[in-house]
Amino acid sequence: MSAAYASHAVTQLAASTSSTSEHRPLIITLFAVFVAATLGITVWAGRQTKSASDFYAGGRQFTAFQNGLAVSGDYMSAASFLGIAGAIALFGYDGFLYSIGFLVAWLVALLLVAEPLRNSGRYTMGDVLAYRMRQRPVRTAAGVSTIVVSIFYLLAQMAGAGVLVALLLGITSDAGKILIVALVGVLMILYVTIGGMKGTTWVQMVKAVLLIAGALLMTLMVLWKFDFNVSDLLGTAAEKSGHGAAFLEPGLKYGATDVSKLDFISLGIALVLGTAGLPHILIRFYTVPTAKAARKSVNWAIGIIGAFYLMTIALGFGAAALIGPEEIKAKNPAGNAAAPQLAEYLGGLGTTGGAVMLAVISAVAFATILAVVAGLTLASSSSFAHDIYANVIRRGKATEKEEMRAARWATVAIGVVSIGLGAMARDLNVAGLVALAFAVAASANLPTILYSLFWKRFTTQGALWSIYGGLASSVLLVLFSPVVSGKATSMFPDVDFAWFPLENPGLISIPLGFLLGWVGSVLSKEEPDKGKYAELEVKSLTGTGAH
Repeated sequence: MSAAYASHAVTQLAASTSSTSEHRPLIITLFAVFVAATLGITVWAGRQTKSASDFYAGGRQFTAFQNGLAVSGDYMSAASFLGIAGAIALFGYDGFLYSIGFLVAWLVALLLVAEPLRNSGRYTMGDVLAYRMRQRPVRTAAGVSTIVVSIFYLLAQMAGAGVLVALLLGITSDAGKILIVALVGVLMILYVTIGGMKGTTWVQMVKAVLLIAGALLMTLMVLWKFDFNVSDLLGTAAEKSGHGAAFLEPGLKYGATDVSKLDFISLGIALVLGTAGLPHILIRFYTVPTAKAARKSVNWAIGIIGAFYLMTIALGFGAAALIGPEEIKAKNPAGNAAAPQLAEYLGGLGTTGGAVMLAVISAVAFATILAVVAGLTLASSSSFAHDIYANVIRRGKATEKEEMRAARWATVAIGVVSIGLGAMARDLNVAGLVALAFAVAASANLPTILYSLFWKRFTTQGALWSIYGGLASSVLLVLFSPVVSGKATSMFPDVDFAWFPLENPGLISIPLGFLLGWVGSVLSKEEPDKGKYAELEVKSLTGTGAH
């Protein structure tokens, strides 16, 4: 049965372009309904956003389950749905390594960060870092780091949005794709400026439910095509991939050379350690009333995200088996269109059912992107307004109204920068782009957070060396890596200034971030405030005095 389906895939796909054109009004209508619904939720929540606590932390009114659902919605980004499905479809076993890394990372967040951070901070990561350090330099560093990590992550979401909408609307020109990226940026700015954390959280919750439902439906349909025989699915995928049994074994992407093996280790370290340093994930812990609720919300998130990543196996291998890598690459060289292509195939190429499936799954993926970019923009604009504007520029004298106005203007500025960079990154694999954000977060933020919470000799100088050193080294290595130049799949394929051989800098920059934090503290002439450390320790472990 599966061989018959697979053999007809190419001829059916040849007719898919014209069928999509016929059903384009239906596709656009369904798509518009999804976007309008999420904007409606944002406007409704925006009317309830009255104070800084509402804007930054949703009034701390969300339950553990609600926050777990929102965390899942924030985390299951375009990289998870589009990037991983594409990576598995093109590289088999090695593509699935992204799923493993993204999931295992939650253990670090659960065991080391979630509860102490909720107890110690108020709105941002900078609140925790500045508690026992000199306020202005540390808050400035935390704000800069948050904005840089968020922009790296935003690149991936913008690239995914460009692929999705271009596929739906039949846009092939570069100008059209850039226009789509700009549209996503405008929507993202509206979500955050109108809805704040309340609006963003509700959109993330709705989107998480839709994404799980969509992925479950597609998984069941893929398995049904193969009579629920997973072995048959994997065998057909391997055969169709052109790589045979090697498709189901390690090494297709990360095993051919010593450099690619090192790249795999670097990627693994970045994925596992990055989550606990991602600003848009960290601020989610402030939306619940207690540390216990923060811990429970992470447990919920692990369950929901784990179930989703299991389904990416069926989506990725299903796309490889039913569509084939050549057809996937024809739509998008990095494989980002594999999941929408699979949805159209499962619904029936050339039929109304196929058009509806394509529209619904693409709309869910687009809602995914909007929810994640809203979370990222909120994290970076909050950090600018709360850490840099209110506590550094205004030295703690800004009113709540002024702070929220600064956050909204920062949202616009970050949106504009993201649109520009996202337009350049539109042809890169979104899972790979997100892995870069993880590496930057793990290099700059995680060492400083862990040292602040658990090492009494940590000083302001150590914090600054760790943040700026980790940030500079990771960003510099990315700029001079094959991700940016030197390869056909690079951001700038026509030039070559890459001297760093790895596509992910984590192997070098993460240990360097930890080392610089230690060296900076040891060489510092500043005496650590042991009384403040004792206060922070009690506060982080017990929640005494938590906001």
